[in-house]
Amino acid sequence: MAHSQLTADQALAAWLEHLAHERRLSPRTLEAYGHIGRCYLAFLQHHRGETPAIADLGTVTPAELRAHLAERRAGDRPLNARSISQTLSAIRTFHAFLDRRCGVPAPQLALVRGPRVKASLPRPVTEDQARGLMREPEADPDAQPWEAARDRAVLTLLYGCGLRISEGLSLTRADAPLPEALRITGKGGKTRLSPVLPAVRDAVDAYLALQPFPLAPGDPLFRARRGGPLSPRHVQATVQRLRGRLGLPASATPHALRHSFATHLLGAGADLRSIQELLGHASLSTTQKYTAVDAARLLDAYAAAHPRA
Repeated sequence: MAHSQLTADQALAAWLEHLAHERRLSPRTLEAYGHIGRCYLAFLQHHRGETPAIADLGTVTPAELRAHLAERRAGDRPLNARSISQTLSAIRTFHAFLDRRCGVPAPQLALVRGPRVKASLPRPVTEDQARGLMREPEADPDAQPWEAARDRAVLTLLYGCGLRISEGLSLTRADAPLPEALRITGKGGKTRLSPVLPAVRDAVDAYLALQPFPLAPGDPLFRARRGGPLSPRHVQATVQRLRGRLGLPASATPHALRHSFATHLLGAGADLRSIQELLGHASLSTTQKYTAVDAARLLDAYAAAHPRA
């Protein structure tokens, strides 16, 4: 079918296919982009009183796009400023795809500006708090020994290697015993090497020695209580329970362990380029946020210790 004959829904499906197979975005990001796209097309259909064709997407006015964003900000489930900004970014990406692949430009939409969003700094845990989170699973009276060893291994892996939850849970039985460096495929299909500390390797070995399931080389390494693959939701719930027992703030999440990995390396003298490579950031500007975190921690220490502060 020629691009000019596509419906708007078919164009949306083609865009999501492009994001999945060429941009290699994560399933979670694809789900979010799909939801944004469907809401956008539903608004246009309701606003214009007819199902839009692909050519109609080139005639969307700035006023219509602003009206859609206003609706998303004031609906039954209103979006905050950050989510509105992400929604606008996704819609612009969709229109860029329509221009590049389908010959349907909409340059007028460049006039639409999103809300100002205050840049948020990563919120790492301290080194003592990270150690507490990694030790605490073994004090859980409701967990079987192999489950406590698994939770400790997962958290040690996230902190010791700076991994995202999805990256840690993507390891298979063939990856263990862990090598000197793990080859990790992160966002956008970007591959990086992550050095493995002895403490991380020991924690994974201890889990493997206790876990009760037969695992083929290609099976997920970390298993749930009934033998299925461990889910990100379980890891998040585990950290929520542990931080409650330890009296840690709500910002102590599994992803905060990745932030802590970067911040503690920076504090120990590692350079930004090395941290960028270890985290798998495409842009150094993303990694530079950690310099502000480290500076803030330095100022806090100064304020607490200086007699005239």
